[in-house]
Amino acid sequence: MAIRRMDNVLIVVDDLDAVIAFFVELGMELEGKGPLEWRGAERVIGLDDVRQDTAMLRVPDGPGRVELAKFHRPKVITPEPKHAPANTLGLRRVMFAVDDLDAVVTRLRTQGAELVGEIVRYENIYRLCYVRGPEGIVVGLAEQLD
Repeated sequence: MAIRRMDNVLIVVDDLDAVIAFFVELGMELEGKGPLEWRGAERVIGLDDVRQDTAMLRVPDGPGRVELAKFHRPKVITPEPKHAPANTLGLRRVMFAVDDLDAVVTRLRTQGAELVGEIVRYENIYRLCYVRGPEGIVVGLAEQLD
């Protein structure tokens, strides 16, 4: 048995439209947005009486997706601390390869994003950075050097 692909990463958000705008500015494409009306989802996620909106974004011409969920019911749980450092247990970031790191960071700043640290060079292979977007979402960006 082998894994065929990674289908998507789920991010639970409060302001669905702001996070969609952030990922669209990054370069992703919105596939769809709306209420989750499949009752079987409650059995999959192990919660009762769920009411949520979802959005699916995809990497253009690629297999990667980010799913966003805004829960109306049950109430969301806010992690502490809100802006957890990189050494906190759990999923810390999603990484994207980009063509022009500086241009992407500039565009994301229009959506309120900030650098977590610095833009750094890894040998002669990549330029890398982490950007914190809406709701504390951390996105890693990597520009391959020629």
